[in-house]
Amino acid sequence: MSRRRPTRNISMLFARILPALALLTPGGHALAQCGGPVPLLCDTDGDFAVGIEDIHAIRLAAGSASSGPGDLRDIDGDGMITLADARQCSTRCAQPQCASAVEGPFAAAREAFVDTVIEERRSGTYGALAHLYRGVAPPPGSFDADLDKLNSRDDTADFALPGLMTVLAKHANNESLDSDQRQLIEDAVLNFRYWPDELREVPGTTDKQNMVSWTENHYILFAAGGYLAGQLYPEQVFPASGRTGQEMMAVFKPRILRWLELRYRSGFSEWLSNVYYPEDMSALLALIDLAQDPELVDKSRIVLDTLFADIALNSFNGFFSSTHGRTYRQHKMNGSYDATRGIMHLIWGLNRRHPTSKATTMLALSERYRVPEVLRRIATDTASTPMENRQRMGIRMEQAADWGLDVNSVDDGMALLTMEPYTHPLFIDTFHQLLYAYDWWDNSSFRPFRAARAELDNPDVRAFAAQFFEWDITRNMRPEVNIYTYRTPHYMLSTAQDWRKGFGGDQSSIWQATLGAEAVSFTTHPGSEDYLDAGTPSYWVGYGTLPRAAQVRNVVISLYDVDTREGLIITEQPLYTHAFLPRAKFDDSGKEGSWFFARKGEAYLALWSSDPDADWIPAAERGFGGGDDYDIIANGEKTIWLCELGDASAYGDYASFKAAIRAAPVEADTQALSIRYRSPSQGLIEMGWDGPVLHNGVAVPLDDYARYDNPWSQAAFPARDITFTHGGSYLRLNFDAGIREVSDTFD
Repeated sequence: MSRRRPTRNISMLFARILPALALLTPGGHALAQCGGPVPLLCDTDGDFAVGIEDIHAIRLAAGSASSGPGDLRDIDGDGMITLADARQCSTRCAQPQCASAVEGPFAAAREAFVDTVIEERRSGTYGALAHLYRGVAPPPGSFDADLDKLNSRDDTADFALPGLMTVLAKHANNESLDSDQRQLIEDAVLNFRYWPDELREVPGTTDKQNMVSWTENHYILFAAGGYLAGQLYPEQVFPASGRTGQEMMAVFKPRILRWLELRYRSGFSEWLSNVYYPEDMSALLALIDLAQDPELVDKSRIVLDTLFADIALNSFNGFFSSTHGRTYRQHKMNGSYDATRGIMHLIWGLNRRHPTSKATTMLALSERYRVPEVLRRIATDTASTPMENRQRMGIRMEQAADWGLDVNSVDDGMALLTMEPYTHPLFIDTFHQLLYAYDWWDNSSFRPFRAARAELDNPDVRAFAAQFFEWDITRNMRPEVNIYTYRTPHYMLSTAQDWRKGFGGDQSSIWQATLGAEAVSFTTHPGSEDYLDAGTPSYWVGYGTLPRAAQVRNVVISLYDVDTREGLIITEQPLYTHAFLPRAKFDDSGKEGSWFFARKGEAYLALWSSDPDADWIPAAERGFGGGDDYDIIANGEKTIWLCELGDASAYGDYASFKAAIRAAPVEADTQALSIRYRSPSQGLIEMGWDGPVLHNGVAVPLDDYARYDNPWSQAAFPARDITFTHGGSYLRLNFDAGIREVSDTFD
């Protein structure tokens, strides 16, 4: 049974009784004269010590009148319980979290977040962590599902590692954590498999053969978990690897540093992912708050800054609705459901609270990390002139050596797998070695290769397949990408410029227009016609064939040439493309000629298709997309889509915008995949499947972008020094030197 702290009612009872006793004699020494302890100012629960529970009680009572002149909560004696009292009392508390509990708006947001978690009795590892922070027993069974995942080697078990490590490092002696439960957590952490080379059998565990440990977010979760577990138990032997904790730390630190360096210099392969950035956050926050190695702490903090910078630069009113390296249907269709929503709410007061978010919990409870104020200013700066942001992220396989990576090295194989190049011609031999080295033939992600094992053992067959089917079998791969985002007070448009045209796609989202949380639009070529297909690529996620897309400020053009060859992954591709434009989520929508129009407030959207018969089809699901039609089909092996955004400040009203667009000449040759469009806002834009994209006769830069290039930051690629400035706030970073200079943080 877990031991519980006194309830708030009992705490308040003590708060009223003890002052009265203290006032029985002048100076409040009555108890001392009788041989008892002296009541302490700020001690609301009567345990004769000022702790975090007292600070929380005072903070929660802020704004109410004191119970009288002897109220221990009213330290300044002004007759009111205020945050000023909480701040003064925090100086009398020896616990480090007391000071952070009474900071500025971030502290208030954090405490409101924790309040919600506890009031709603949220469970799971991260819900339990929030309860323990308050000294409250977690709901029964909170850890069961995650411990079962660890003990059965189930996929995404690593998502729980940051939370579990925090529980063991900070709350092992918390009276609200049952000792038997603590032992179960410790056993699971010791018995877990932290890397694919840890192949020893561990009694009491099973293996579902489905853990993904190599993609960008999983890599850092496993590596950070392995390091922190070793730090927790330096002398113990981890049975899956046979290594001691000290040896685990020595093995995992270089892996962590390599990951951190690549992310800092080149950005994220899972670029701008509104699904997996939060997983990176959790791992980095665990390192920042728990690691005892200053280098790991400092460099993790620096990389986390760049991750928040990515979000700040490519989000719109709290919706991370940019182009994405990896995303899923609900995350890109509804900004209120993307996985960063709780983070946006916590640190910038945007979007909505997300009490089950792992990353939000880790950030809320972090004692060593605060988001730089300059990034908050950038994220919320939508009232100024239109913002253009260019970013380059990722690396090219052909340039791996320039990054210190050997495509033929098994040791470097895991680092390269973060971009998922499995069957790339330069990597397929190394991947073949990894299948044997890590006994991955039975892993569910690689099981399809098992049927062709004999053929894959033949180097000539491997080479042929990698070359002949590269367009299809490297669809998971995410090499270098050049990102362009254009943001105004009323809308945002974001595109992965000319990225892998003609290749298959998996979970990427090439371009998206955002006018509101659900007032969004994008186009895809379906990878599957099964509307409910949970795999990827599917009807709305990923691409059967990727387009050539290019954006010029508020205009984006995407050209599709569906590959009709029979592939190994996708054997037959639909001969149409489609657009997502949910009519119910806009204030006005309709089709006029070949143009589709939509309005959300003072933001306007125009969408054109090369198929003159393209139109909304009856909604497949009335509960989806707001209940009205949302899917526009354009038939043809080759199709062209054009999207232009505008607003009332540029056109005055919606009718004027539509009139200007309808009058704009569009000359398109679908078979040649070429288009000339005289935009009412941008002038002449010319684009074909090959060659430069011309804007008023000048070639538009589509590649070789800087690491960051926007009004607040210019940093070369690969990055060395990165600086962000906005008004008087700044952030200066240098990874090699471990430099992080911050003018101010969002407290």
